[in-house]
Amino acid sequence: MTMTIGIIGSGALGTNFARMLANSGRSAIIANSRGPASLAPLVQELGPLIQAGTVQQAASADIVLVAVRWVDAERVLSSLPAWAGRIVIDGTNPVEFFDPATSPDAQDASNPLAAYGIKPVDLGAQHSSQMIRQWVPGARLVKAFNHNDVNVLKEPAVAGGKRVLFYSGDDADAKAAVREIMATAGFFPVDLGALDVGGPLASLPFGALSTHNFVSL
Repeated sequence: MTMTIGIIGSGALGTNFARMLANSGRSAIIANSRGPASLAPLVQELGPLIQAGTVQQAASADIVLVAVRWVDAERVLSSLPAWAGRIVIDGTNPVEFFDPATSPDAQDASNPLAAYGIKPVDLGAQHSSQMIRQWVPGARLVKAFNHNDVNVLKEPAVAGGKRVLFYSGDDADAKAAVREIMATAGFFPVDLGALDVGGPLASLPFGALSTHNFVSL
């Protein structure tokens, strides 16, 4: 039986993930804070496989992609019921966005990403998936779909090969389910191991494997 998929967040990641699913013949419910009506143009574009719903409806799926801004993640996730063993895909990165043309943060010489309108969030000794894990008690957490520009989800095939997507987690069955989504969509999935190992490696902005665009030939 095919697992149901929910998407919380309809920004660049959420919409491109939904587009990737539709292109590979998978259905999903996508939700945002503004309500299903705000998603009407998107679901019309993507076709009948993608439906708009409430955040609670998306969160009730077997597999749920968290595709919200880092600054909103704790608030959104803490408002949801217990996860009871369902799979949560952490697609977040610990960054804040600002307008480099108007924000004083653009002048921060200590931030190498200031010119791009990106500000890393100081998490102390923790990595981002450790924090997400605390906010989704009872979930089987997999880190994925966060290490590269979300626009690559439109192009699984490139340069005669398959684009690489990383994933990590502590539950083998949960990772297998995420791997299957990637493979069905035409990507080359690469397992980075446990969450505490793979999470930091693939996390933007400073993970050793973040932003790298690998292709399996």
